[in-house]
Amino acid sequence: MNKPVYPNHVNIINFIRGVEPREPMDLIEPVREQLALVQKHGLRATWLLQYDALINPAFTDLLREADAGQEIGVWFEVVQPLAEKAGIAWRGRFPWDWHAHIAFSVGYTPEERERLADVLMEDFRAKFGHYPQSVGSWFMDAHLLGYLSDKYQIAASCNCKDQWGTDGYTLWGGYYNQAYYPSRLNGFMPAQTAEAQIPVPVFRMLGSDPVYQYDAKLGGNGQAVITLEPVYSGKEGGGGIPDWVRWFYDVNFRPEQVSFGYTQVGQENSFGWAAMKDGLIDQVELLAERQANGELKVETLAESGRWFRRQYPVTPASSICAMKDWRNEGRQSVWYYNRHYRINLLNNDGELSIRDIQRFDERYVERYLNAVCPDKNSHYDTLPVVDGARWSDERTPAGIRPVLYDAEGGAVPVKALSLETDESAPEELTVTVRLEGGRTLRIRCTEQAIVFSADGGPGSWGLLMEWPDTDGLPEIRLEPEAIDYAFHGHPYKVRLSGAGQFGRSRNDIGANRIELRAADSELELGFEANG
Repeated sequence: MNKPVYPNHVNIINFIRGVEPREPMDLIEPVREQLALVQKHGLRATWLLQYDALINPAFTDLLREADAGQEIGVWFEVVQPLAEKAGIAWRGRFPWDWHAHIAFSVGYTPEERERLADVLMEDFRAKFGHYPQSVGSWFMDAHLLGYLSDKYQIAASCNCKDQWGTDGYTLWGGYYNQAYYPSRLNGFMPAQTAEAQIPVPVFRMLGSDPVYQYDAKLGGNGQAVITLEPVYSGKEGGGGIPDWVRWFYDVNFRPEQVSFGYTQVGQENSFGWAAMKDGLIDQVELLAERQANGELKVETLAESGRWFRRQYPVTPASSICAMKDWRNEGRQSVWYYNRHYRINLLNNDGELSIRDIQRFDERYVERYLNAVCPDKNSHYDTLPVVDGARWSDERTPAGIRPVLYDAEGGAVPVKALSLETDESAPEELTVTVRLEGGRTLRIRCTEQAIVFSADGGPGSWGLLMEWPDTDGLPEIRLEPEAIDYAFHGHPYKVRLSGAGQFGRSRNDIGANRIELRAADSELELGFEANG
């Protein structure tokens, strides 16, 4: 796969609701002001209409007056007029009810999903003279995505960032940013083969903080949100803080990329213009400046989708490398992901760990492919290998940590002095870690393997994986040449290679431990397709 001419792509996506039942809200003002803002700077943007906005001339007449650089698509959440026109009894508390089993496609049978899609697409065509090219939602199931692709040939879709329980629903372990081709069996799972994929790229929305969002605290409404959305301006970070925005742009729009850099800018109208105004104006002005400098390209979602399909026959490898911490707390975070797996490496002020690896398998069937979600707590996931956010407890932080061995054979955590990344090789990322004591650790991520090597000093080294006994874990079994897993009844494995000693035990406080002790220069974790 060739690297793109423009390494950094941005979508301005503003989606539009026609009703806000929770509090009085002027829903027209944000759209009018957002439109004036992007047109003032000559930027292209995508406007996704929820059905109640699609049938309201106050919104559609405004968008009809937009310049040719604006794309109009649809936001697929189910509202009362859409359900009733499709012949489905409305079950919501309000004309728009945000609970997952009411608003999302997973709350309906596959046949009902098709009827809802047909009404939405035909009414859009009646209004604008053509079918929409972009269809977004916080989440859509694989059946609906496949139907929209096969029947209506949509060019692109978008869904929510990874989150745990926020607003009642969970998307966890997926392709962390950029875009992926989903499996025909699972709308959240990247497919490994062209034959098994839905040929519509799904772009991840909102722009997650690559250091802090992963293990952000849980509260009464689920996981805290640290994203590019301009309404977020708390002390943890977010798109309403100018310093955080500039740090985030630098992290995502690097000159060198494994494939391409990407983020989504924008805000749904139901937050109100006053809440988003300052942050959004700052972000859009900064985008215009950086596009003028040739650092990035702002385009519509459909344009990004068509470009992606021309460039990549299957999901490409991508990355995010945060070598500086905007809070100045000594943290660095490297994300790498491709159609086989994702990995996150964290340097926490010298404490080095792999806090997340997720396995991707196109055969892992989503819960709602044929079933209906019964309540607001919908759940999508991939196949965890290690999950520091979900598996840890107060005594044992789950993860995989590089270690050195002392004279008595005890494992000693390494002290990282610096991290450097190299993204010059196609589809690969290499992290070079300078360790205290003069040794160097290299972590080379390729499409189907993670290769670890160490040099520069005496003594053996290895990888130590630890996790406590917590709820929701997969079954984990160490074999001579693999770690075997089973999660929700689905088997998968990580191949182990490299001469050394592999063992499983308990540590001194009773947590699980797998020790991969190297006897020569390399250890390899393999992720062959469907392995």
